Amino acid sequence: MVSAPYDIVVVVVVVVVVVVVAVVVVVAVVAVVAAVAAGAAVAVAAAAAVVVVVVVVVVVVVVVVVVVVVVDNYRI
Repeated sequence: MVSAPYDIVVVVVVVVVVVVVAVVVVVAVVAVVAAVAAGAAVAVAAAAAVVVVVVVVVVVVVVVVVVVVVVDNYRI
Protein backbone atom coordinates (compact mmCIF):
# COMPACT_ATOMS: atom_id res chain seq x y z
CA MET A 1 0.00 0.00 0.00
CA VAL A 2 1.20 3.47 -0.85
CA SER A 3 0.39 6.26 1.57
CA ALA A 4 -0.76 9.73 0.50
CA PRO A 5 2.36 11.52 1.81
CA TYR A 6 4.49 9.09 -0.18
CA ASP A 7 2.50 9.90 -3.33
CA ILE A 8 3.07 13.62 -2.75
CA VAL A 9 6.82 13.10 -2.29
CA VAL A 10 7.04 11.06 -5.50
CA VAL A 11 5.16 13.74 -7.46
CA VAL A 12 7.39 16.50 -6.07
CA VAL A 13 10.55 14.51 -6.84
CA VAL A 14 9.40 13.80 -10.41
CA VAL A 15 8.56 17.48 -10.99
CA VAL A 16 11.94 18.57 -9.60
CA VAL A 17 13.77 16.06 -11.81
CA VAL A 18 11.91 17.22 -14.93
CA VAL A 19 12.66 20.88 -14.16
CA VAL A 20 16.34 20.20 -13.40
CA VAL A 21 16.83 18.18 -16.59
CA ALA A 22 15.08 20.89 -18.65
CA VAL A 23 17.28 23.61 -17.14
CA VAL A 24 20.43 21.55 -17.74
CA VAL A 25 19.50 20.98 -21.39
CA VAL A 26 18.83 24.70 -21.90
CA VAL A 27 22.12 25.63 -20.21
CA ALA A 28 23.99 23.09 -22.36
CA VAL A 29 22.46 24.47 -25.56
CA VAL A 30 23.27 28.05 -24.54
CA ALA A 31 26.84 26.99 -23.68
CA VAL A 32 27.27 25.38 -27.11
CA VAL A 33 25.88 28.44 -28.90
CA ALA A 34 28.11 30.76 -26.85
CA ALA A 35 31.19 28.61 -27.50
CA VAL A 36 30.50 28.47 -31.24
CA ALA A 37 29.89 32.23 -31.33
CA ALA A 38 33.19 32.75 -29.53
CA GLY A 39 34.95 30.77 -32.25
CA ALA A 40 35.52 27.53 -30.35
CA ALA A 41 35.42 24.24 -32.23
CA VAL A 42 31.87 22.91 -32.52
CA ALA A 43 32.99 19.39 -31.63
CA VAL A 44 34.67 20.54 -28.42
CA ALA A 45 31.68 22.62 -27.39
CA ALA A 46 29.25 19.80 -28.13
CA ALA A 47 31.40 17.26 -26.29
CA ALA A 48 31.62 19.51 -23.24
CA ALA A 49 27.86 20.05 -23.25
CA VAL A 50 27.18 16.32 -23.55
CA VAL A 51 29.54 15.55 -20.66
CA VAL A 52 27.86 18.18 -18.47
CA VAL A 53 24.38 16.89 -19.31
CA VAL A 54 25.32 13.25 -18.67
CA VAL A 55 26.99 14.05 -15.34
CA VAL A 56 24.07 16.15 -14.12
CA VAL A 57 21.47 13.60 -15.23
CA VAL A 58 23.37 10.79 -13.47
CA VAL A 59 23.62 12.86 -10.28
CA VAL A 60 19.91 13.71 -10.42
CA VAL A 61 18.95 10.07 -10.96
CA VAL A 62 21.12 8.96 -8.02
CA VAL A 63 19.61 11.64 -5.77
CA VAL A 64 16.09 10.65 -6.80
CA VAL A 65 16.78 6.98 -6.10
CA VAL A 66 18.26 7.80 -2.69
CA VAL A 67 15.31 10.05 -1.79
CA VAL A 68 12.76 7.44 -2.86
CA VAL A 69 14.57 4.67 -0.97
CA VAL A 70 14.88 6.78 2.19
CA VAL A 71 11.23 7.82 2.04
CA ASP A 72 10.22 4.21 1.39
CA ASN A 73 12.29 3.02 4.36
CA TYR A 74 10.61 5.49 6.71
CA ARG A 75 7.15 4.75 5.35
CA ILE A 76 5.18 2.42 7.61
